[in-house]
Order: sequence, then structure tokens, then C-alpha cells
Amino acid sequence: MEQILIIGDSGGIGAALREAFEARGAHVTGLSRSGDGFDVTYPGRAEAALESLQGPYDQIWIALGVLTGAAERPEKSLAELDAVEMVGVLAVNTVGPALVMKHAKRLLSRDGSARLVALSARVGSIGDNRAGGWYSYRASKAGLNQVLHTAAIELKRSHKQAVCVAMHPGTVATSFTSGFPSAPKVTSKEAAQNLIKVVEGLQPEDSGGFFDWRGHPVPW
Repeated sequence: MEQILIIGDSGGIGAALREAFEARGAHVTGLSRSGDGFDVTYPGRAEAALESLQGPYDQIWIALGVLTGAAERPEKSLAELDAVEMVGVLAVNTVGPALVMKHAKRLLSRDGSARLVALSARVGSIGDNRAGGWYSYRASKAGLNQVLHTAAIELKRSHKQAVCVAMHPGTVATSFTSGFPSAPKVTSKEAAQNLIKVVEGLQPEDSGGFFDWRGHPVPW
């Protein structure tokens, strides 16, 4: 039976990923803050939960993410930057996934083409940034992309056929995007199906890349 690990399986996309994998008969293990207290802002607690996992998993999906910390919306200008807010966003969006990847070598299957996927965002692309603003969120996703790319290089040495990628899911209709009514959105179910289709079509030579829900590369 296919073994899947989803970090953040209670969120909109995470829950939809779980549903999609279970529908095809996979066994899914999930960790989330609301489901079982898995909170990456408490690193010791998160590490203990990750260390308790046995594996190996055929696929590991990291669906952690916050748009803001305590702020009502992302920053529009440098004048709005707040150190505590920025650190809080980085803790969840960059450090959190990094803590999961720390355990990937042990938890990820070495048989066949295993997958390690982190949900990123196009606004984390430096090359695609034309609008500015959103400093903390952009920086946190750019940081995530760098950690993921570096982890892919290391994993290649022990997991020859593994695919380790960052994915932009598009704008998904969840509480996360409720404040952006003008943006075209897809349902969580559609987003999960799109992501799975793209990820499972990637090859080992794609490992370390950044792709969107259509399978198109996203510039760093």
C-alpha cells in the first residue's frame, strides 16, 4: 500500500490532498496544528513529533503556511515592516518546512521515484516579482525555495530516483485567500488533483525545481 505523509493535513489544500490520496487507497499519515498540536513555532515539540514517525513514505507533502502572523494583511511598504511579524511568518513558512526536510533522508522511501513536495507560492519568486510589497510572505517563500533546492541536492546522493520540488498551487479558494476576491480561484479539491498530477509526472532530473500547478517552471 502506498504510504503518504502530509504535514498540514487539516488546512484547505492539505485536507484535499489527504482526501485525494485516500480515495485511491493510499495510507495517509498527517500532522497538523489543529489536528494534533503539531506546531512548528515550538521547534522542540515539532521535532519530537517528526522523530516519532517511522516511514518510509512514498510521498511527503509539506502544506504548511501562513499569509501573516498577527497582522491583518501583508505589508504594502517598507514603512510597515515589523520585526516580530516578519519572524513569525518566517518561522512557519521557512523554518517549519526546513524542520520537516531535516528528517526526509530517514523518512523518504529509497525505492522507486519517491516524492518530497513543499507548497510554495509564485510571489516567492524573485524573478517574477513586479508588484512589490508583501515583504515577509515573499521572503519566507523565497527562503523555503532555497532550502528545498539545497535539500534536493543532498537527497540526490542517497535517493537517486527521488523528486524533490517546490510547487505553486495557484490561487485556491480557502480562508487563506478569502481577502482577495478579484483573484481567479480553484477549489481545494481541484488544486490537489492538479498538484498530484504534475508532481507524479515529474522525473528525477526535475528534482530541485519550482513548478506551478500546470507543470510550468517558475523562475527563482
